[in-house]
Amino acid sequence: MKKVYLSVLLVLAYHCGMAQLQQPSTKPNLAQQAMIKRGYGMFIHFGINTFADVEWSDGTIPVEKYNPTHLDPDQWVKTARDAGFRYVLLITKHHDGFCLWDSKYTTYDVAASPVKTDVVKAVSDACKKYGIQFAVYYSLWDRHEPSYKNQDKQLYVKYMLNQLTELFTNYGNICELWLDGGWDRKPEEWGIDQVYKLVKQFNPACAVSVNHTIVNEEGKRNFTVPADMTADNKYFFQYFPSDFRLWDPKIITRYDKKQYLHAGKSYYLPFEHTLCISDRWNWFEKSAQLPVRDLDELEELFYWCTDNDNCLVMNVPPDQTGRIREYTALAAIGLGKRLGLSLTKPLPKNGTFISALKPVKASSVYEDTAHRYEGTSVNDGSLESRWAAADTLASLEITLNPSDAFNKISIFEYKDIKQLPDGFSQVRLPRIQEYAVDIMTNGEWQTIYLGSAPMGDCKVIRLPRSYRASALRFRVTKASAPPSLYELCVINKVIGD
Repeated sequence: MKKVYLSVLLVLAYHCGMAQLQQPSTKPNLAQQAMIKRGYGMFIHFGINTFADVEWSDGTIPVEKYNPTHLDPDQWVKTARDAGFRYVLLITKHHDGFCLWDSKYTTYDVAASPVKTDVVKAVSDACKKYGIQFAVYYSLWDRHEPSYKNQDKQLYVKYMLNQLTELFTNYGNICELWLDGGWDRKPEEWGIDQVYKLVKQFNPACAVSVNHTIVNEEGKRNFTVPADMTADNKYFFQYFPSDFRLWDPKIITRYDKKQYLHAGKSYYLPFEHTLCISDRWNWFEKSAQLPVRDLDELEELFYWCTDNDNCLVMNVPPDQTGRIREYTALAAIGLGKRLGLSLTKPLPKNGTFISALKPVKASSVYEDTAHRYEGTSVNDGSLESRWAAADTLASLEITLNPSDAFNKISIFEYKDIKQLPDGFSQVRLPRIQEYAVDIMTNGEWQTIYLGSAPMGDCKVIRLPRSYRASALRFRVTKASAPPSLYELCVINKVIGD
């Protein structure tokens, strides 16, 4: 039986520890400073779900199902290094409860499977080898562990503390703890303060957070999407303490705010974004080969998500062989090469957004009593809001300062979504088939780009010369349905930025 509870020494170390809870601040603490400096990590979803072609499972898949034929964690981390990631964030236990290390507190782990390699150790060792940092994801919600169902919630909290102690004592330095699944219980039932204290004893610079960190009202679970949280000291912790904000897979506004409230005090919190390299938004790799996102979209999302002292972890999952597919690895590496990423240089930035918050005039707007689809949505800095036209051959004009130069345009199109059978993955279907971009110079419209094919999820137009104009016009000349755009950004990208 591998069912042992916390040793007397660990209990004493925990209760006598000098770790402090998070303190009110308007500046980054030690853990936040280290997190901001890292900035860009590789998420690795791998576990028993990989071998069942599912995103979530309930803890009943037999351990024998986990059976990678060519398990190669070194290849995962080498891919991360080659792609310019600063850290690797490994799923150590998902909601199913299956552990990627040999845990003393469960038999639902790799040690009981056909392939007994301690994946947590292998990844941690590879991170040391390749000079990047190691982070762990751990699900609070455990659908396999019997103590989870006990009415005494502290029994399961002790189980978590046991397992987290294993992770933080046996696998070297851990720079981040990403907690998930908190929706299945009341926030106060998870013992987050106990988890936080335990982690800080082992590494005060380890950043800790729980998915769905922030809500509208203290003690209530109603929320505003992160992109609409545009005021300091207006929103509240759902899980306290936390060193950063998580709301997977939402993307925040370019005008992101950092101050959030708990018990009447204000705390500084950066945001960590999560994205899938997969075009289908699958987290665990499927047996079928699925496409990855275009580099243009990945590049623009990178800039967006790492701006303003925020962070991005991008999921690059191994398949059932236990290796990252070559075409997937090449996409991640190709993005890093395009961005010129290096461990010795700051993360690159996008250029100056000369169209941001400028006046917009749309030829038509989809009728809505809440006025959610106005033309001004295309340059408000949010990927949650969007302009939607009332007809197919629609256009919009953005007023520009004629003294501002630009040489790049990026466009995020709203697409219709087809959900796939697993309930998570999706296919995005374009509406815009053909389009044009015009600029107003010397009182006349001049076309500078003519698109004769669907623009993709994010169209980036890199102009070989710089322009100045009093206005820019986007015209849809062919569409399968009334067009809609999340953002249209007119950018001055200086070479070397």
